[in-house]
Amino acid sequence: MDEEQALARLIALAGTSVSGAPGASGAPDAALLRAVIEEASELGARRALARLGLADEAARDDVSDLRQLLGAWRDAKQSAWKAAVDWAVRGALALLVVGLAMRLGLPGLLK
Repeated sequence: MDEEQALARLIALAGTSVSGAPGASGAPDAALLRAVIEEASELGARRALARLGLADEAARDDVSDLRQLLGAWRDAKQSAWKAAVDWAVRGALALLVVGLAMRLGLPGLLK
């Protein structure tokens, strides 16, 4: 029995317990409601994964590869920022040294 049939059967069972079966209190059993909710959520999750293209067996490897790629991207981005800041600091220090040499009247040091 597939999940859709199981869910339909549970909903039908819940409907009969509410509709007035002999000895029924007028509300479905908590275990029955839990089973309906679990089946519905499982079916919804499978449908969502299928719509995303992640319903096959290779999906786990695909997601793992994507996570590794994202981690590498983050590392590369962090390294690029670090290098840019490093170059900016070096440039500022070089300008400071040139400015000090000009101020002190030591243009020979600049040649």
